[in-house]
Amino acid sequence: MTHTVFVDGEAGTTGLQIRERLDGRADLELMHLTDARRKDAAARRGALNEADIAILCLPDDSAREAVAMIDNPRTRVIDASTAHRTAEGWVYGFPEMSVDQAAQIAAAKRVTNPGCYGTGFVALLRPLVDAGLVPADHPITINAVSGFSGGGKALIARMVDAESVDPIASNFFAYGLGLEHKHVPEMQRHAGLMHQPLFVPSVGRFRQGMLVEVPLQLWALPDTPSVEAVYQALDDRYTGRRFVTVANLRETSDRVALLDPEEVNDTNELRLYVFGNHKRGQLVLVAQLDNLGKGASGQAVQCLNVMLGLDEATGLGRGPV
Repeated sequence: MTHTVFVDGEAGTTGLQIRERLDGRADLELMHLTDARRKDAAARRGALNEADIAILCLPDDSAREAVAMIDNPRTRVIDASTAHRTAEGWVYGFPEMSVDQAAQIAAAKRVTNPGCYGTGFVALLRPLVDAGLVPADHPITINAVSGFSGGGKALIARMVDAESVDPIASNFFAYGLGLEHKHVPEMQRHAGLMHQPLFVPSVGRFRQGMLVEVPLQLWALPDTPSVEAVYQALDDRYTGRRFVTVANLRETSDRVALLDPEEVNDTNELRLYVFGNHKRGQLVLVAQLDNLGKGASGQAVQCLNVMLGLDEATGLGRGPV
């Protein structure tokens, strides 16, 4: 059976990556609008309502507008914007988040694709909250670095084109220091936290890839969990999952001098690490992923496969299992 898919916003960074992953698949019919027709509201409305699944790669307001255009009850939606990540009636599109999350995605009419930072953070913390190792009201800090493609076309131009308006010469910079980053609400909700985490993101002079880091003072947690207990909670959650792996503690010890944010680029992999210091009672959780892969387009394609009842790895490689 062939399924029709319309990518609304296919000219953007995420849309282009999704099209690249879907092109050539015999099980899908990709609907395409010319440049002129993409700006025609009637043409967009028609495509959105004809598709079995519409994937929205749009700014938030445009994504809400696109959803409002859909009156065909058979059209299902994957929204890659921030617009619906905490909205009622939308299923969070991280299939590995819980035991039944993939089943919820499979049955959903509306799926909201997670943010790249949100994917890494929720993957690290949600199992620990569920296991009772980290209380839901515990103060949490997140530090992260992403490749500049995460900022879309505008930031890419500022990083690679010295002739662009307001070019950036720095090799590294922090941002979001007003502490209102758009991924924070989804981080709080889907990790199961009572309070918003304190999130400090940054950008490096590399195109894609990222690290998301969560430091924990084990001595400040109830029952002072061990490094091994934290590792085990993560390993129990993700054992057997195709795209999420937890490095064993021996492998992690070999990475303490260098962990490369670009290592899993061009894959849909998400690798998790537990770096612990038993003497100090401290650890740092780290998620390593491609912000354009498991952090955006790859995750959207994985959700598409789940929604269509296909092998979740179709078009994404087999994963590291």
